[in-house]
Amino acid sequence: VGSSPGDAELTPRQEQPPAKDAAFISIQAFPALLDLPQDLEVSKVSCGSRHTAVITRGGELYTWGWGKYEQLGHGDTTSSDQPRRVEYLVAKGLRAEEVVCGPWTTYVCVLE
Repeated sequence: VGSSPGDAELTPRQEQPPAKDAAFISIQAFPALLDLPQDLEVSKVSCGSRHTAVITRGGELYTWGWGKYEQLGHGDTTSSDQPRRVEYLVAKGLRAEEVVCGPWTTYVCVLE
């Protein structure tokens, strides 16, 4: 019996172990104490399914959690347990006014 070009040999797929230097991100379903710099006062907060965003009284946006879909706004897919300021808004001179996190998205209303 010959094989046709459409035939493929099925082989079991082996899962790759995680990289030794891969960061472990704690995705928690319960509140956790979080340290922000002392001079920051949070005025708004929103939680997605695996990430969180806060706006400070000064209009800065900080995000953390799972970033696979770039929902943290840092221009990459890096995840982080620590809040990071969204530098894009600062560089453009934009002030965050409102934030709403969806399952894998973050919506921000800004003022120039």
